[in-house]
Amino acid sequence: QVQLVESGGGLVQAGGSLRLSCAASGHTFSTYVMSWFRQAPGKEREFVAGLRWSDGSTYYGDSEKGRFTISGDVAKNTVYLQMNSLKPEDTAVYYCAVRVSGYTVSAYRYDYDYWGQGTQVTVSS
Repeated sequence: QVQLVESGGGLVQAGGSLRLSCAASGHTFSTYVMSWFRQAPGKEREFVAGLRWSDGSTYYGDSEKGRFTISGDVAKNTVYLQMNSLKPEDTAVYYCAVRVSGYTVSAYRYDYDYWGQGTQVTVSS
């Protein structure tokens, strides 16, 4: 059974930083895709960043470029999301997702096969 466990969320002031972690188990993920999505109250779940393990390629949503960095540790089956210069509009539940049915990073949530439970990030102004 595949499991994804996110951690690292919390409350931070605007301009601050957080690092989220997503530990995966139950599968060898090194050839697939791991991504982060987020969902704010009343809004659709949106793509934040993705990592393709096979070649280390990374992709970002438009609002995160330059502020967020996705990285991974293949030995630990863990992906990270370093978030800097946080803004109140970054407040959301952040989800880790794995795509095993395809080999490219997708911004479309329904392309992902497994999801974590989410971790809350709250940025105060």
